[in-house]
Amino acid sequence: MLKKIHYNSPVILTFTCLAFLVFILGELTNSKSTIFLFSIYRTSIKDPLFYIRLFTHILGHINWEHFINNFLLILLIGPILEEKYGSYNILFMILFTAFITGIINVMFFNTALLGASGIVFMFILLSSFTNIQKGTIPLTLILVIVIFIGREIMEGLFSKDQISQLTHIIGGFCGGVFGYLKSKYL
Repeated sequence: MLKKIHYNSPVILTFTCLAFLVFILGELTNSKSTIFLFSIYRTSIKDPLFYIRLFTHILGHINWEHFINNFLLILLIGPILEEKYGSYNILFMILFTAFITGIINVMFFNTALLGASGIVFMFILLSSFTNIQKGTIPLTLILVIVIFIGREIMEGLFSKDQISQLTHIIGGFCGGVFGYLKSKYL
C-alpha cells in the first residue's frame, strides 16, 4: 500500500510538512519559537534573523484553525498549480510573495505578520490563469478579482480583527502578476 503513495507535489507537500512541524514546535514552546523565528516584525536590519524571517513567516501559524484554513486551500490548489507551472516556478512564487508581504509589513506596519494566507491568495488568483488562452481574459479571473478585492477592502475598512487584509491583497496581486507573465510567455 505505501508503495502506491506518490509524493506528487514536492514543493506543496514539503511546504505543508514544514509548516506543520513549525506549528507543533510553536505548541511545544508556547509560541516562543513562532514569534522568534516564524513571524516578521520591525527589528534592526543588523539582526541576521530579520532576513530569515522575511521568508519563514509563512510557516508560522497562531493556532490550529489558522493552519487548517491556509493549508486546506494550499493542498487543494497548490498541486494543480505545481503541475501546470513546475516545482521551481511555484517555489519561486512562494518565496517572492513571502518576501514582498514581509517587506511591506515591516515598512508600513508596527505589527507582527505570520501565516501563509498571502500564499493562499496568490494561489487563488494564479489558478484563474490556468486555462487562459492567448489574447483572452477569462471571466472567472475578472470575477475572482472583483469579489476578492471587494471583500478584502470591506473587511479591511470595517473589521477589527487580527487578519492582514493587505497581505491577502498583496498575495493576490503577486498571483495575478505571475499568472499574467506566465500566460504571456508560455
